[in-house]
Order: sequence, then structure tokens, then C-alpha cells
Amino acid sequence: MKKLLTILTLALAAASLQAKDYKVLSPGGELSVTIQADKTLQWSISLGEEVLLKPSPLSLTLSDGTVIGAGTKVRRAVRKSVSQTLAAQNFKRAQVEDHYNELTLQTRDFDIIFRVYDDGAAYRFVTKKAVTIASEEAVFNFPEDHNAWVPYVRDPGTFEEQFFNSFENHCTLIPISKWDPKRLAFLPLTVDGASHVKLCITETDLRNYPGMYLLNDNAGTSVHGVFAPVPKVIEQGGHNMLQGVVKSREPFIYKGYGPEALPWRMVIVAKEDRLLAQSDFVWRLSAPAEGDFSWVKPGKVAWDWWNDWNIKGVDFESGVNNDTYKYYIDFASRNGIEYVILDEGWAVNKQADLFQVVPEIDLPMLCEYAAKRNVKLVLWAGYWAFNRDMEAVCEHYSKMGIAGWKIDFMDRDDQFMVAFYERAARTAAKYHQFVDFHGAFKPAGLTRTYPNVLNHEGVAGLEQLKWAPNSFDQVTYDVVIPFTRLVAGPADYTQGAMRNGAVWNYAPSHSEPMSQGTRCRQLAEYVIFDAPFTMLCDAPTNYEAEPECTQLIASFPTVWDETIALDGRIGEYIVEARRSGDRWYMAAMTNWDARDITFTLPAPATEVTLWRDGVNAHRNGQDYRKETVKVENGQVTVHLAPGGGCVLIF
Repeated sequence: MKKLLTILTLALAAASLQAKDYKVLSPGGELSVTIQADKTLQWSISLGEEVLLKPSPLSLTLSDGTVIGAGTKVRRAVRKSVSQTLAAQNFKRAQVEDHYNELTLQTRDFDIIFRVYDDGAAYRFVTKKAVTIASEEAVFNFPEDHNAWVPYVRDPGTFEEQFFNSFENHCTLIPISKWDPKRLAFLPLTVDGASHVKLCITETDLRNYPGMYLLNDNAGTSVHGVFAPVPKVIEQGGHNMLQGVVKSREPFIYKGYGPEALPWRMVIVAKEDRLLAQSDFVWRLSAPAEGDFSWVKPGKVAWDWWNDWNIKGVDFESGVNNDTYKYYIDFASRNGIEYVILDEGWAVNKQADLFQVVPEIDLPMLCEYAAKRNVKLVLWAGYWAFNRDMEAVCEHYSKMGIAGWKIDFMDRDDQFMVAFYERAARTAAKYHQFVDFHGAFKPAGLTRTYPNVLNHEGVAGLEQLKWAPNSFDQVTYDVVIPFTRLVAGPADYTQGAMRNGAVWNYAPSHSEPMSQGTRCRQLAEYVIFDAPFTMLCDAPTNYEAEPECTQLIASFPTVWDETIALDGRIGEYIVEARRSGDRWYMAAMTNWDARDITFTLPAPATEVTLWRDGVNAHRNGQDYRKETVKVENGQVTVHLAPGGGCVLIF
């Protein structure tokens, strides 16, 4: 009898390995992924009976013509379930709940892992030997012609030229079938899916592999991945000779030198828009940090470039010089701001050499001056300059007391450039320095793997308003990105303008820039936008003329113990609550429509401190009021002006 049971068990196991369809349910059982492994490898996603993603092929084509995913021979299917709580550093919450079911299809040369959560699903390929990948097939077939918020590559030019971009653009809201067939879009892409369930496509654990773009070139209802081939010849050039310009490419997108886990491809699923705004899906699937990063200190930074070093009422000529930076340091020290950045200009222009400092700057003196005032300095660096002498530069300036780097003008995400990000993070960490990647693609896991990576740009932030025309609608963009770009992770948006324009009186200015929307909107952005390293973009003299707002900005945390998106609709408004210790910060922003927002407090309180739009904020963006408001039945209702915002603290 025992022998018969053994034979029966083996027979059932063999039969299961011959199965062509596999199904994985989320821990709650509502979300399901079906994998078809036959002549092609496909996956589909359903929420209950609703199909969110139709069968969509995934495969890798190797340089020798082998297709991984065509006629996949599964040797073993391994399932597991995980339920754990993870500690997070420098993030939107101190603890992350990580509950999922997983299926690994093991083949001779590759594993394909599928992971399903209650709020999304993902897959990745894992190589078992060194391979060269000519192309990757990553298709997302939607059941209908859904609307999508498409972040096109700006000023596309030729197809090849689209691989060289700053990953900054507003989103275009269109049906998928109306996608411009000649234009790539970068990630994340948010889709208004079946029954208005929001789907957000992005990637994470991107470490030695090209980033994924999306394209629809067939006027259908699907999009597919596009990847920059590996550069063959790269020359120094571009902005002030600080960029790597690709002159030719290899006929493959990835060259491996051993076993490697490729990036996760993910579809985040949100029944309500607000759930995207509080998602930690990207962080969950990123590789955990190794080693001690307790030395990393997030904080706020006084920034020089946006305000064009335009300070007033001093007895010296402002600019890139010692007196100006001593003024910035004194301002930061008086207001409890942790950092001052020296942006572009401190190193000799067009030399791409970070050891050549302009004669107007004495860095050792400034570091000593700042240290005596409990302020630390951060240096801007162009990509080419940082990459050419990375180890020596980090070692030299760490000894001087430089706390971190703002690295700019990478503007690519091919395999070489993605590998640079990790190398830069690792090298800076060796010398206890942090990194803010500007001119960068979206976050894709590195902020968890290397907690000294505090920010990525990859956002059309406030700097655009130095030159953008009046038609540039930053206010609407601000209430789109919590549901799109910020789903991927923190953004170097650079908020904090003290000159605030209403819809009719915004005007671009390089030396005296302004924001669109109200003053309270700028304050709210410090709560709503994730950024462990957060800029104060305006001039110290402008902040000192507004001490009440400056005191508030200086008091904001930049990382949080808890984050709750209370309400919101993409492109219309967003309402969030954040907790740091026992103090709650709540904020809301609207598009150009005035609206009343009712806050339901996440903890008991009898009164709150409220910063809200003034009665004339629709005419004069600077108009605001600070007041103490009684809480009634656990709620507070606030009126937002067009382009407005508010902040509540209790």
C-alpha cells in the first residue's frame, strides 16, 4: 500500500509538471495571475471576475537566437507564501507589510518568478549562467481601449535620440490606441483600467540591465517594452562636456557575466486612486540593504541655483563665491536647515574635473565655517566628471567634510548607465556620503538597496518654471504625479517658492522665478511629495521676508513613520496624512478648480494648526492664513483656492 501511494504521488507530481497553465492567487484571494507555459510564455491578471490584463507574452531572445519563453520546458514548479513585516529606512513609513504568494518556474537555464500581492503582481527572469540578451519581450495587453497618463519622452527626434533624455515631461491623457506610434514613454505608466481600477506599470530592482520604455506602435490596446541597446562607443560631450554621448550601439541590450536576477516587471493594482499615492510596491520588491547605513541623515537643504544666487541687502556681490555661500550657511544655521548645496559653478566649467575648483571658492574654509554652525555641505557634480574619478573624488571630499553629492546629466538608462548608478551609490557609501541623482531616470529600487541614495529626479519639477511658458500647466501635473511618478519613489522636485502666481499672473523668470498656484500649495508639497533630501528652492532673503512660512518649512520631517493617502483623484486633487513620532501632518492640493476638502483625522485631536489659502489667494498667490481650528466629530473642512493647498498639524 505504501509503495502504491508513493507511485501515485510521483505520478501526480509528473502530471503537474506537464500542466501548461499555472494560477497564483493573492493572499486575500481576489487578485489572480494565470501563467500559460506552452509554445509561448504568457501571463494575465484578473481582479475577481474582471480581467485587468489579457494574456500577455514575455520572453528573452539571446544573441545566439535562443528564445527563453518559447516552448518553455518547466522542470519544476515551486510555490511559496510569505508574510512578514520589514523595517524601512529613509522612507514614507517605518514598517512595510510584505505578504505575497509566489510561483517559480524552473527551467534548465532560467527561472521565471511570479509574485502576487493583494495590490499587484510582478515577474522576473533569473539567469543561471552568463548570457547576452539581444531583446526582451514585455507586452501588456489590455482588454479595452483604456485611458492612460502617458509620460512621453520630451522632444523625441529620431528613435535613437529618444534614448538620450532627462526623463522629465508632463503626462498626456489619451486612449491607449491614440498613442503616438513614434514616441517612447518612460515609466511609470498609469492606466485607467477595467471598472476604473488603476493599473500602474513600472519596474524595480533595476541594477545591471537597461531601463524599460513603453511604446504602442500598432494603434491597438496594448503596449510593449523597448530597451536601449548597449553602447559601443561613448564620447564626452553634451551640457558643458559633462555627458556621455552614445555614438554607436551593440546589437544587444544586455551582456551578463554570470547568474543574475533581472528586474521585476510589475503591475500595481489600485481599486481607488488614493491607494496608488500610498503604495510601497516598488520598495517591497527591491533588494534589501546590506551593511550599516545608520550614518545616513536625511534632511532639508538650502539651494542656490533655482533662485540664481539672487540675494538682496548685502554688502557683497552675490554669486558663486565665498561670501554668498557663507550667507547661505548662516541662513541654514539660523533656521535649523541641515545642508547647503553648491550647485553648478563651483568647479571650473567645461573641464569635467572635480579637483579644479574656481578661485572664488575656498571649499576647506567653507566646510569648516559650516561645521561650526552645525551645517553640512553638498556638492553638485556632472556625470562625466564624477564617473572619471569616482573613488578619488569621494575619498578626497569626504575627508574635507562634504556630506553628499547631487549627480546630474546622466540622461540615459542603458545597461552601462544603470550600472553607474549602483557603482556611484556603493562608492559614496564607502566614504559615508549620500547621493541625490538629478538628470536621472525614475527610482527603481536603489533607494532601498542603498539607503544613502536619497532622491532621484525623473520629474518635471519646479525648475521648469524658470523658463516654461504660461501654457505649461504645473498645477495639474502636481496632482497627477502622486498617482504616477511618485509611485516609483522619491523625487527631487525642488519645492518651496515664495513668489506664487495665480493662473492669470504666472510668468517665467530665470533670476526671480515663481511657482504656479498658491503659497499654501508650496507648503503642502513638503508633506505630499516624498523626498528624504528636500530642497528649499528660493533665496534666503525671500525666506527671511516670510518667517512664518520659513519656520514651518524648516520644521517638516523628510522621512515618515506612517503615510496614509486619505483621498484623491488623479489630475484633480490629493489628500494625505503623514506621521512623524506622535505628530501628524496632513495636506491637500487641488488642480485649478477651487474645492472644499474634508479631512478625517487619523488620530484624536480637539484642535489643529491650519495653514490655508487666504480669501484673495485666487488673485494673489501669496495670500494665506495661519489659524487654530477646532475639530468637530473628528473632521476639519478646508476651502482650497484654484491651484491651492493647505497644511494641518496636530
